[in-house]
Amino acid sequence: MTKVKENQSQPTVSINPLPVKFGDPYVLLASDGMYYMYGTGGGAVDGFSVYSSPDLVNWKDEGQVYRGNIEGSWAVANFWAPEVYERNGKFYMLFSADWKVNPTKELENFRIGVAVADKPTGPFKELSSAPLFDPGYPAIDGNLIDTEDGRTFLYYSRCCYKNPVESEIAEQAKKEGKFDEIEESWIYGIEVKPDLTEVIGEPILLLRPPLKLDDKQSEWESRSVTTGEVNRRWSEGPYTFKKGDTYYMMYSANYFGGKNYAVGYATSKNPLGPFIKSPDNPVLEKNIEKGGIVTGTGHNSATWSKDGKQMYCVYHGRTEKTGNERVVFIDKMGVDENGRLYVEGPTTAPE
Repeated sequence: MTKVKENQSQPTVSINPLPVKFGDPYVLLASDGMYYMYGTGGGAVDGFSVYSSPDLVNWKDEGQVYRGNIEGSWAVANFWAPEVYERNGKFYMLFSADWKVNPTKELENFRIGVAVADKPTGPFKELSSAPLFDPGYPAIDGNLIDTEDGRTFLYYSRCCYKNPVESEIAEQAKKEGKFDEIEESWIYGIEVKPDLTEVIGEPILLLRPPLKLDDKQSEWESRSVTTGEVNRRWSEGPYTFKKGDTYYMMYSANYFGGKNYAVGYATSKNPLGPFIKSPDNPVLEKNIEKGGIVTGTGHNSATWSKDGKQMYCVYHGRTEKTGNERVVFIDKMGVDENGRLYVEGPTTAPE
């Protein structure tokens, strides 16, 4: 394990992959000066665990911090993608799970909820006996941003489930005998009350996979379909931050369980769009064609050095050694003088 030099307040992260078996990792730099990492899986039972670190290099397992599927809980299964925010002295966890209210017995009945704790290590208790809202379709991957005028916005992904979409990509897949239809997930935004108790207004569609074959985003966002992997295309895992007067929304495309999972980004001058995808996409993807060992890079978050000068991309991926288990990577990222977002990864520690 890389050791931190005593005179180095923020190390160069160079031990990828981390010995943390999370999908959808999210790192909070809390006011106590510690980093806290939450994610999907990692040994948690019907809920989520957390790791703590003073330096982004050395991580300590702090155990399970939230458990659903208990009496009074609205959430019963498939606990995914936790994100934790420090607000007014408390810690709020945004997460996805299966809603127990399912009269039509949908196979995918995910919603987004909120849990709260006094400490980043929990215990987190659900804020309500119901999800934050019900858009009428399965929703996952909640992400929040606060604006300078005191408003709060939620970004999330509508699942592919029962959302077949006609496109040139779908037509080609059917013509080639791959799939009869293609389902898609789309990213939406909606305002929420700052206390995270309810939404304001209606969701607005912000990002979706491209419709046309000649769209510059079409090749990389359609790889799960064009390779015959699965009859779905994704826009999911939104992570949004603001730099200057621009909102940057990072998002993941392709099958989360496959090698083609990758990250792109879009920009807007307003929190609810319109968002324009970058011609530089994808900014993070597998590197096996370039002699590397990493595949399935996606569902990222970001965190900062303690002095606020260096930004880091936190994401999950796979290597031959880790197999199908998703593990965490942390690489430097930033926005250059031309406003272009970049990620210096995926990297792995030398053998």
